[in-house]
Amino acid sequence: MNRETDFLVIGSGIAGLTFALKAAEHGRVLIVTKSNISEGNTNYAQGGICSVTYEPDNFEKHIQDTLVCGAGECDLDAVELVVRRAPELIKQLINWGVKFDKDQNGRYELAREGGHTEYRILHHKDNTGYEIERALVRKVKKHPNIEILEHHFAVEVLTQHHLGMLVKKSTPDKECYGAYVLDLKKKRILTILSKFTILATGGVGNIYHTTTNPSVATGDGVAMVHRAKGTIENMEYIQFHPTALYNPGERPSFLITEAMRGFGAILKTPDGNEFMQKYHPMGSIAPRDITARGIDNEMKTYGYDYVYLDVTHKDPKDIISHFPNIYEKCLSEGIDITKDMIPVAPAAHYSCGGVKVDLNGLTSINRLYALGETSYTGLHGANRLASNSLIEAAVYADQAAKHSIPMLDKVELQYNIPGWDYGGTSHPEEMVLITQNYKEMQQIMSNYVGIVRSDLRLERALKRLAIIFEETEQLYLTSTLSQSLCELRNMIAVGYLIIRQAQLKKESVGLHYSIDYPSTITAKEF
Repeated sequence: MNRETDFLVIGSGIAGLTFALKAAEHGRVLIVTKSNISEGNTNYAQGGICSVTYEPDNFEKHIQDTLVCGAGECDLDAVELVVRRAPELIKQLINWGVKFDKDQNGRYELAREGGHTEYRILHHKDNTGYEIERALVRKVKKHPNIEILEHHFAVEVLTQHHLGMLVKKSTPDKECYGAYVLDLKKKRILTILSKFTILATGGVGNIYHTTTNPSVATGDGVAMVHRAKGTIENMEYIQFHPTALYNPGERPSFLITEAMRGFGAILKTPDGNEFMQKYHPMGSIAPRDITARGIDNEMKTYGYDYVYLDVTHKDPKDIISHFPNIYEKCLSEGIDITKDMIPVAPAAHYSCGGVKVDLNGLTSINRLYALGETSYTGLHGANRLASNSLIEAAVYADQAAKHSIPMLDKVELQYNIPGWDYGGTSHPEEMVLITQNYKEMQQIMSNYVGIVRSDLRLERALKRLAIIFEETEQLYLTSTLSQSLCELRNMIAVGYLIIRQAQLKKESVGLHYSIDYPSTITAKEF
């Protein structure tokens, strides 16, 4: 079955929905999302969204904080673009109905998080992402030019490969014509033809055993572009959030926002001692890579399962007012954060690498854009500055819309794409073949490719992942497709990219730290 549209948007977070709203003013938009439209990383973002708002903050300070946090790996043009356009995009979000907290004088109440030298983070309590998603979904559902396909899973992007051409990374002028999409309820594959395709599929957190990401974050966009021979960069930079609630068995891990440390919470060992001053002069509000490594080192050195985040010295009313959801969640686990310290441990949180794009969000494949966490813009470098991600998504969605819309009438749909070939496949007899490989993949990545790595660990990870890859590919070729099988296949591809790009990095930079190449820059110098 074929479908046609002007713009195919795969993913429904801030990046995909922002693009959809802008493109829908000029053409037909079809949004494909594999769960409910609101399910995704945006919906779970607690802390906030960055923008220079009031003095004494300014663009130069925000740029500098981003560059310092990125450990020299940022693209300056991308940083300048996002920082300088942020206020404009914030105003647009507000006009679309997003409500940010204000103080009693009517000024926006700004927070500060790790790595920031000024207060510049707009927020809505401790569920900013939820508020942004609420407003965008409401507006998208009302737009007559936008159609939403929930519970539809993008399997592959369509390129010249599907016209019978041999496509390599070196092939010039690669083009995207849409995607094969699995209708999860009717169990059929749709061939969706589009003039422009936008990948906004979110992150990769579920390749690790412990993550703050929802179950839909399985690296689908990155894996599809990898198979389509597009360019993927900097996948070795996986950010572990330092403070996820330690609650064994809960998945995803509940995030304790970095804004709480900006509010004044202090990291302590189980015996009540502060420790982050040993790792960075900013102490508990150091950049995330340093904070996560500091916690990891304390846990491994002294055999702790977790450390504590202590906010009990702050006014209880202020704590509950600023962090109502965290307060309620912790209370449900028997922890009163106004009186008790919070047990926390690092968890996989954000991919700073991804599909390489230019300043317009365009990938190395023509007519294919990548936005948000799926992309690698160069903004984050080797370590994302807290709360820079949501604004990056909004800015690049605007850039992509402005770039693609003027070409709409010049591009024609490609009608020669064949339908999906179901030949030689059958329903898998044992689900355990998928679930076991899923667990093994997560164990490999967590144990060998986590916060601290080594050449030996990476080599072992690659060998073990290769076995799971072969088994899963065989299953993919002989089985009727399912979401779980496709996600496993995608996560293995992403795991491979992380390992291989980490192996090529013969130094420790930002989020990639190897005991074989200890950084020549100390935490304090950094």
